[in-house]
Amino acid sequence: MAHTPDNLEGLSTGERIQVLRESRGMSRPVLAGLCGRGPDWLKKIERGDRELRSHTQLMRLAAALQLNDISLITGGMPESVQPIPLGRLTHPAMPAIWDAVMRRSLSSAPAGPVDAAALQARVDQTWRLWHTSGRNRTEVGALLPALIRDAEAATRAVDGPARRAALVALADVYRLVAQATAYVAPGELAWVVADRALTAAQAADDPPAIAAAAWAMGNIVRETAYPDEALRVVNEAADILRPHLADAPEDWRGLYGALQLHAAVTCAREGREGDAWRHWDAGDQTAKSLPTSYVHASTVFGRANVDFHAVSVATDLRAAGRALSIADDLDPDSMPSTERRARLWVEVARGHLQRGDRTAALHVMKLAHQIGAETVAFTPSARGVAADLWRRAPRALRPEAAALAEAIGITADV
Repeated sequence: MAHTPDNLEGLSTGERIQVLRESRGMSRPVLAGLCGRGPDWLKKIERGDRELRSHTQLMRLAAALQLNDISLITGGMPESVQPIPLGRLTHPAMPAIWDAVMRRSLSSAPAGPVDAAALQARVDQTWRLWHTSGRNRTEVGALLPALIRDAEAATRAVDGPARRAALVALADVYRLVAQATAYVAPGELAWVVADRALTAAQAADDPPAIAAAAWAMGNIVRETAYPDEALRVVNEAADILRPHLADAPEDWRGLYGALQLHAAVTCAREGREGDAWRHWDAGDQTAKSLPTSYVHASTVFGRANVDFHAVSVATDLRAAGRALSIADDLDPDSMPSTERRARLWVEVARGHLQRGDRTAALHVMKLAHQIGAETVAFTPSARGVAADLWRRAPRALRPEAAALAEAIGITADV
């Protein structure tokens, strides 16, 4: 008897996923992409070569398959709590940003003279706001449409060295757009933004701008389920900088280190432990070559960020004990970025969940939300932790878990 979504009895988790996927006419690459992973990952799960242990990934699969009961995948007892949160994340700033990106003028120029240095100063100030505001998406999102239009117009109004400086500023603007719209932008906008950042940087023929744009491109590529391509992009950018590191300015080395940390996380998410820690070690060595107080303005690479990434790498490798041990020795206040501090606590919460300690996970998730409410509300990994707690927290903590879920908008999705 052929198995159907209404007849999954006796099937493994992977076999259930395959039946549910095929019943919806979805290819492996499509379903894997909706979960932020590659098709090989899903193929191994469906064939039983890889165990699906992540509750967050189970929830992503359930949402992508439009299921409201995770037990249809796991084969366990039906859930007695609320259904899987579905729907796409949105933000009020997106329409204006979309309009500025997709309707750029091909001919308009600024009404007055262009000061490329002043333009770059505006961009740098907006990057600082991104890292220091607890409502960074809202506050930065409000500034981006004008900044996009001004930077685009500036590149058409000047030439020579001034145009190169304007192009670097434009690349920085689009990198910031990529950060501010991550997980809420439609896929086509994310790709356009990443490509424009890299194109502007290459037109400026500026190695650090190219490396920074590649770092942003790598984020987009990785989150759209192409980890190998993400590694290629950041490794090529690192190759551009590597010959100059001995005598390079600090920010060149800072970008090189940021690229290594990016590669470390990408490898960790794919379960490539040796490669993940090799790239982390390269980032660590780079940080040691810089002043202890050094922090890159946009990537926030520096001593603290290297240490924070060790927690992320260990968590992604499901080495929860190591992740939590590393976190115990960290000083969160050493990180000047509010967003990055919030993300650290999300990673710690993930580690606690991996060990089944939902009480500790809820405690640190509340701390993450206090530090960066919008970071938690608009980051899938954070929402996944909060959703797990909402569904499975100890009875005494369910009111707190429900309040957190409501605060970040999970309950509004169902």
